[in-house]
Amino acid sequence: MLAVWNGYILPCVCAFLACLGFTLVFNIHGVGKLICGVGGALGWLIYLLGGSTIFAAFLASAAIGLFAEIMARLRRCPVTGYLLVALLPLVPGGGIYYAMSYCMAGDTQRFLDTLLHTFGMAAALAVGAMLTASLFRAAYLHLHRPKPAKT
Repeated sequence: MLAVWNGYILPCVCAFLACLGFTLVFNIHGVGKLICGVGGALGWLIYLLGGSTIFAAFLASAAIGLFAEIMARLRRCPVTGYLLVALLPLVPGGGIYYAMSYCMAGDTQRFLDTLLHTFGMAAALAVGAMLTASLFRAAYLHLHRPKPAKT
């Protein structure tokens, strides 16, 4: 039970709280704060369950994108706020820092490994969010097309 708490529940709670903090920066109010927090926790859980790999980041980003699109439609709010805030815990800031640290130390191999992994993470996040948004909007427009009036 302790392994589940430390491995999955506690990190998701921290992602939830981090997203709540970022809603202040993005000026999101009311229930939107909780929606952003739940989106961040959901994305982090999927990332952890996927094995913390680049593909897991893609799956987490796709799930966050779908969640943000649905919540935005239900609340009639812009998707951007929900999406960006929920993606923030997955952004590879540590990878950028360590890559530059290895570069300054002259450790070329670790620099390149870390930099390529960081770029892969960033690309996976971007592609997952864009792909989900594009597919959702295409399906939504197709399913909710106005019916022609009968004369």
